[in-house]
Amino acid sequence: MRSHSYDDVLAGPRRRKIPEVPAEAGLVVEEPGSGFCGAVVRLEYGNVVLEDRRGRHRVFPLAPAGFLLEGKAVTLVAPAAAPPPDRVISKSGSVLVQGHQARTARDSRIWVEGKHDAELVERVWGHDLRVEGVVVEPLDGVDVLAERIEEFGTGPGRRLGVLVDHLVAGSKESRLVERIRDENVLVTGHPYVDIWQAVKPSALGIAAWPEVPRGRPWKEGICAALGWGEPYEGWQRVLGAVGDFHDLETPLIGAVERLIDFVTEQ
Repeated sequence: MRSHSYDDVLAGPRRRKIPEVPAEAGLVVEEPGSGFCGAVVRLEYGNVVLEDRRGRHRVFPLAPAGFLLEGKAVTLVAPAAAPPPDRVISKSGSVLVQGHQARTARDSRIWVEGKHDAELVERVWGHDLRVEGVVVEPLDGVDVLAERIEEFGTGPGRRLGVLVDHLVAGSKESRLVERIRDENVLVTGHPYVDIWQAVKPSALGIAAWPEVPRGRPWKEGICAALGWGEPYEGWQRVLGAVGDFHDLETPLIGAVERLIDFVTEQ
């Protein structure tokens, strides 16, 4: 079983169980009663200390359903003790399988939109993919998705997982994906315009991703606003800032985990 789960768990027909989230340093949450939003600094005596972007500290009790994480109620709990020395955690948060030789590649594949997507997935999930024998291939855009699926030829033991950028209601991407009716194909995605945005701004030392005027190429606009030079130089900054899954936004993590699970199901 994999280490991440992002689906709601229903405790009954009318009552949704509030998820428990470890209060790890750096986790950004909001206390709804006061509207105070900040990153976890530490736990002390049944309370959590939060620090907002101005450096102000506030102390709140660890009450059930006492905080909002990405707009959803959660219960903060003390993080689990560190794993023993012989249980090493990979960049994706899974248990690192040491001394393991890469498995022969499966017939199933994961497709991503482009080269940057493939490099980011490899950086964080590379270990998991080699253990499972899953190959990640750039698709070079979703416009050709239906044709590529037909050429690939899916079936039992030959599945496709597809990661799509900007998969939100009403987008071009969502309309293209809605046409896919193959049970051996799972398409997941994230809401960001580009895979760059799935890297947390805090990992890059910026307050937020700049707004890019409509009509201007997004990567060029980002690099101009941040003084990063050409897009290839900007990408090196973005990729270099990612140490592990903590540096990524939750929607991307969940999307990739679902794809790996799908293509490795027996």
